[in-house]
Formats: sequence, C-alpha cells, structure tokens
Amino acid sequence: MIRVKKKSTKMRGSRTCGGGCSKKRRGAGHRGGRGLAGSGKKKKTKWTRTIITMPGHIGSYGFSRDSYLRKDPSFINVGAIEDQIETLIGKNVAEKKEGKIYVDVSKLGVKKVCGKGNIKGIYVITANEFSKKAEEKISSAGGEAVIAGDN
Repeated sequence: MIRVKKKSTKMRGSRTCGGGCSKKRRGAGHRGGRGLAGSGKKKKTKWTRTIITMPGHIGSYGFSRDSYLRKDPSFINVGAIEDQIETLIGKNVAEKKEGKIYVDVSKLGVKKVCGKGNIKGIYVITANEFSKKAEEKISSAGGEAVIAGDN
C-alpha cells in the first residue's frame, strides 16, 4: 500500500509507538531471534551470505592450554650457536679458554639447547635443559653439556 502522508516518526505520548498491541513486540521473536538465529548455520539456507559477510565466525578453532602446562618456548639450536659464535663472544656470552669455547646460553634468556644443525668446534655449553640430540652432538665433537646449577 502506498502512503499519501509521510509516517510520523515521533511517537511521544503513544504507548506502543506504532507497533500495534503491546504484546506483539515482546521477546526476540519480533526481530527474528537473537544472535545468529536464522542465519542458516544449521540448514545452510543463507550459507553464502554468512560465509561472505562473517568469515570465521561460525565454529570453534583451537584451544588454550592451562598456564601450568605451557613450557617456555625459548630455545636455541646447536647449529645456531656454531653460526653465531663470533657475535656471542662479542656480547660476553661466550669466551675462549684453553682451546675450548665456553658458552652460557642463559645470558641470552634461553633455557634449552636443541640439536638441529652441526657443530665443529669444542664447546662447553651451560644451559638449563638439553635435548638428547644436542648432548650427543656436543659430546661427539669433544665438548661438554653442563646443566646450570650442577657446577
């Protein structure tokens, strides 16, 4: 139906503000539900609109482990120590003595030494933790893996 007069938007003094009976506007059914109701998330009726306008909205992704289960991810590989040895000596993290190179990785804020990469020199590395591969590679090169606090 076409309106001749413009509908009044000011409804001062009106109890229902143009909504008819006051019972008709109760609840979320009047607006089609709450949240994603009617978006087609169950029967896929409006699926294309949902995935275009709200990508990544539906579904749960991943989880967060409790803080007491998380380990600090700070580590360094044996190969990285080999590559960066000149820099580490410059930062006073490593020093040369008696043909061996002494490295304290805890000064870098690193807790664990892992075994990726190759090692050529004779290193005495001090850290909180070592992987099995790292210990093998350090000892096979003639070095020593020292756990911090055991000295």
